[in-house]
Amino acid sequence: MKHIISPLDLSIEELNDLLALATDISKQPERYSSVCKGKKLATLFYEPSTRTRLSFEAAMLNLGGSVLGFSDSASSSVSKGESVADTIRVISCYADICAMRHPKEGAPMVAAQFSRIPVINAGDGGHNHPTQTLTDLLTIKELKGSLSGLTIGLCGDLKFGRTVHSLINAMVRYPDNRFILISPEELKIPDYLRQEVLIANNITFKEVQQLEPVMPELDLLYMTRVQKERFFNEEDYIRLRDSFILDSEKMTHARKDMLVLHPLPRVNEISVEVDNDPRAVYFQQAQYGVYIRMALIMTLLGLEVK
Repeated sequence: MKHIISPLDLSIEELNDLLALATDISKQPERYSSVCKGKKLATLFYEPSTRTRLSFEAAMLNLGGSVLGFSDSASSSVSKGESVADTIRVISCYADICAMRHPKEGAPMVAAQFSRIPVINAGDGGHNHPTQTLTDLLTIKELKGSLSGLTIGLCGDLKFGRTVHSLINAMVRYPDNRFILISPEELKIPDYLRQEVLIANNITFKEVQQLEPVMPELDLLYMTRVQKERFFNEEDYIRLRDSFILDSEKMTHARKDMLVLHPLPRVNEISVEVDNDPRAVYFQQAQYGVYIRMALIMTLLGLEVK
């Protein structure tokens, strides 16, 4: 039995197989419409979510399975003091596979240690968000044709953004990728990512505090919101939230084939006028998220199309 707690839980070969399966699902979804018939997905979301939770549910329903779970910890027994370990022991009696989002880093890993079913980390604190990373990889591979040799701009909240941390960890595994890290001084990437991932792997990167000057260099621009829930001080949040806003004027500096990605939800960091630009692919990205989660559920359950 395999769990997915980090993007690094999958080898490059496993990643490539997963991406290939997701591509096939996207091209002929009807072939997969009953592969999970009789199977149940439990969604344990201790933290608010729209896209991640609903895309997991859509993925399982598209595969012919069913879904149970909760979308608010206040409506679960955690409000009575139940531990993650006990919750997953019980859920293992009800479902075949579980997706868990939790505000505490490491909670899904704890669940995996006590679970009798595969556990998928759907986001834990500021740590990992592996299925968003898989979504990003599928989007990039499908729309750029490769996961190698890219200049990737990461913009916004790079300190607390778990999607950014997971994507960096994933993309350093592919050759000749280069990173441009665009953020306020207060929201730069954590030291461990800089030292243990980028520098330790001899990855080319630079850190800047302005978006416009580096736009012409980018193959991909990955925008993130400044997350209010990650700040201890509301004054800091208000001061920084408008630091980087992508608009049509800034897009004039970008290459014609540059792609704009965003894990969503968007607040104001991408102007709505950018939505009509063909390089803005963040809503396509959300659709790819369903396909990759369908592929992941199938893979972890050991299911194939007959």
